[in-house]
Amino acid sequence: MMINLTEKAISAVARFIASSETPTAGLRIEVTDGGCSGLQYGLKLESETLENDEVLDYNDFKVFIDANSLPMLQGMTVDFLDSIEGSGFKFTNPNAVKSCACGTSFSTEANGGDAKTCTPH
Repeated sequence: MMINLTEKAISAVARFIASSETPTAGLRIEVTDGGCSGLQYGLKLESETLENDEVLDYNDFKVFIDANSLPMLQGMTVDFLDSIEGSGFKFTNPNAVKSCACGTSFSTEANGGDAKTCTPH
C-alpha cells in the first residue's frame, strides 16, 4: 500500500469519525506549504471524495490523498501515539530528507531547505 496506517492510527481515526457530528466519508491526508521546514502534513475529516483523489480503503473508512500530495507521501507510515507527554499522529516519511522537532513539518529533496527549530503555536 502506498501509505500505511498502523493499527493504533486506524483505531484513532475510527474513533474520530465515530464522534464526528457531521457525515464523514473518511480522512484526508495532505501536504501544504508551511511549518518549520517548508512543508507540513494536514489531516482532516472529509465528507466526500474530490476529483483527482487517490482513495485508500481501510474497511471502516477511506483515506483521501490529492494528486499534488501523493508523490510526497508515497511509502509513508502514520502512527498514533498516546502517552503522558501527549497524544497525536506520528509520520514516518521516506520522502522527508529533513524535518524539525515537531514531527509535522518536513522538506523533500525537491523543495530543499534546512530544518529549523519549531516554535510553539
